[in-house]
Amino acid sequence: SSDLRYRRQGPVYLNDIRATPGAVLTVDLKTLCTPGYTSTVRDVPLTVKKQACDLYGVPEAHCNGKEVEIDHLISLEIGGSNDLKNLWPQPYKPIPGAHEKDKLENWLHSQVCSGNMSLQTAQRGIAKNWYQGYASLVQSLH
Repeated sequence: SSDLRYRRQGPVYLNDIRATPGAVLTVDLKTLCTPGYTSTVRDVPLTVKKQACDLYGVPEAHCNGKEVEIDHLISLEIGGSNDLKNLWPQPYKPIPGAHEKDKLENWLHSQVCSGNMSLQTAQRGIAKNWYQGYASLVQSLH
């Protein structure tokens, strides 16, 4: 099946640690926490997006942004890079999927920039299991 490259936690899709361990840029917090930072570093060529889909066995027809998002595992807003080791095709469904991970990324960015969490902790956590981070975020809102 095409799921060979994904880890699963219940219905949730997680990155394959070997294919996508995560990769970061060297960037200081002042720069990282400046609004607009991500637009200065967001640059993933189509060829690299296709490579990410190939690694996960996602057919090119599904690699179009409708079913999967070519996602920065460690998001740019917490210092992630555009390296292939940091990119994976994250499905939108089932939920929680790519849209829910986006909420976690915004929260981690605010935690890091407010000094509540170290950048390394945020990066390590999202690379290892984004869903665990999302689950604790949701719990903290209730």
